[in-house]
Amino acid sequence: MVKPVRRKPHVAVVGAGVFGGWTALHLLEIGARVTLVDAWGPGNSRASSGGETRVMRGTYGPDQPYTEMAARALKLWASYERRWKRRCLHRTGVLWMAAKGDDSFERGSIDSLRRARIRHEELSPSQMKARWPQINFANVVWGIHEPDCGYLDARASCQAVVDAFVEEGGKYVQSAVLPEGLESPPLRDLVLSDGAKLKADHYVFACGPWLGTMFPEAIGKLVSPTKQDVFFFGPPAGDNRFDSRHLPVWGDHVDRFLYGIPGDGRRGLKVADDTRGPAFDPTSGERVVSQELLREVREYLAFRFPALKDAPLVESRVCQYEQTPDANFIVDRHPRMENVWLMGGGSGHGFKHGPAVGEMMADLILKEGEPDDIWKLARFARARTG
Repeated sequence: MVKPVRRKPHVAVVGAGVFGGWTALHLLEIGARVTLVDAWGPGNSRASSGGETRVMRGTYGPDQPYTEMAARALKLWASYERRWKRRCLHRTGVLWMAAKGDDSFERGSIDSLRRARIRHEELSPSQMKARWPQINFANVVWGIHEPDCGYLDARASCQAVVDAFVEEGGKYVQSAVLPEGLESPPLRDLVLSDGAKLKADHYVFACGPWLGTMFPEAIGKLVSPTKQDVFFFGPPAGDNRFDSRHLPVWGDHVDRFLYGIPGDGRRGLKVADDTRGPAFDPTSGERVVSQELLREVREYLAFRFPALKDAPLVESRVCQYEQTPDANFIVDRHPRMENVWLMGGGSGHGFKHGPAVGEMMADLILKEGEPDDIWKLARFARARTG
């Protein structure tokens, strides 16, 4: 007796950023038929996954799921790099500078790093100064160094994922999905900006900062885009102390949290303030950096990297975070539609986890799984009532 051929489920994924792209690729690789849709293209300048670089790190403080997730993501980034024969992750190492008086974030990270088997070492100020004399370690009492971490190429990685997805048989469509009717169950199809309709068995919306506007009832202000300014400073000609061969990615918890990435790729040294900025419209917002924040970052640069005191600003960019109230991701079904999945809320730290989040989402859809409570929308209702 001939067994009937089982039809592949068709999944439509909206958003070709790091969450959506990896979800589409994993779904395709485990047996789904997948259509991936994006309004402006993978890693575009309006997207939360745009820009040149993102930090890859495992240090996350105590009592959180992200160190384990980062460990899985590290393995997946490495696996796909080998498959694609291209580098996405630059293993410069990541250095965390712990402040005197409050090192709870760094101290609370050690057990998590150990459990996740992410290589790390604890360093004294004298050890750090010996390795990186170009850094002024004033007010730093100790540090964590993660040698296998570093930074990821952002927009280039998004494009690489979509390229692999298409090469393996996925369908990519560059078009906008119209928001009308998305929260009127049942969702029978998507209407695209060119008038076409896309019908699927399952729908995944990985819309980044637009998730709240696409789903005002289910998400609304649970995802809040904020303006985040990024600055690149140029070292003197011939001075290689600030490239990735001689400087790690760093996170600095002295005073407020600033971080940076060494100046590779013909760009300068990247410096950014992790403080959440003002509300921002990712579609029509003018991407002009704050001059006040630039002055503050210059003061920081002169203090922490004295040789760059007079370094010129060679480039700047406005990104955005897609912030949730608790900074945890959203990975859940729509409250009123079983076949509609919502994912996002990267909150400034999501990019590195893309391969692992995509893998998780693909399993949830095709294996009819249930997301952990930390990702569910119901947690916000519990917080309000609790």
